[in-house]
Amino acid sequence: MTTPAAPDDTFDLYDLRVEVVATERPMVCRHAAGDAFEVHGELLVMGAGQSFSLYALAAILPLLPAKQRPTHPHDWMTTDADIACPDPHCGARFRITRLGRRTFSHAETTVVPLPR
Repeated sequence: MTTPAAPDDTFDLYDLRVEVVATERPMVCRHAAGDAFEVHGELLVMGAGQSFSLYALAAILPLLPAKQRPTHPHDWMTTDADIACPDPHCGARFRITRLGRRTFSHAETTVVPLPR
C-alpha cells in the first residue's frame, strides 16, 4: 500500500522594485529620482541609509500584493506601472517593476491548513 503524496502547497509571487521617477513637473515632496525599495514576499527591502516617504508608501501599499501575483496579460494591473505621488502639487511618479518570481510554501507562511 502506498501513501498518497502530499499536495503541492507552493505558490509564486513576483519580487518588485518601486522607484521614484521624475516627470516634467517639479517634485515638491522629499523624493529624489532613483530612490527605491524592493518587495520580497512580505518584506520591504531598502538599501543602507535609504528612505522613502510614508505618505507615498501609503498610496502605493494597496497595489503591491496585486502586482506580486501573476495576472492576465490584458489586465491593467499587468500593464500599468506608474503611480502618482499622493500630493497633487508634486510631479513624482513611482514605478513598480516586476522582477523575478520567488516560490513560497503555504505551510511556511500561515498556520491555516489547506482544505483537503
